[in-house]
Amino acid sequence: MATKKVTVTIPEDLLDEIRAEAAERGLSAYVAEALRFKRDRDRLLELVDWLQEEHGPVTEDERAAARAELEDLDAEHERRHTTGGHNPGEAA
Repeated sequence: MATKKVTVTIPEDLLDEIRAEAAERGLSAYVAEALRFKRDRDRLLELVDWLQEEHGPVTEDERAAARAELEDLDAEHERRHTTGGHNPGEAA
């Protein structure tokens, strides 16, 4: 992947913290990952805005249903992680 060197200004205390956390990966990799995360989050927020314009705001019942589904998925993920796989006949 092509890269390009840029100059940015970052508060010194933040830079010190980032350098400590980025240690082995390196500052450039850490910053690139953070920028990708921010870009992806911004795109998701744009999608949420568009969906709410098209379909109206999300209701509390819809939020609760989504949270319950995520909890079920997390529980299944944990089950597969601790047992080392999925049940025979079940989708991978």
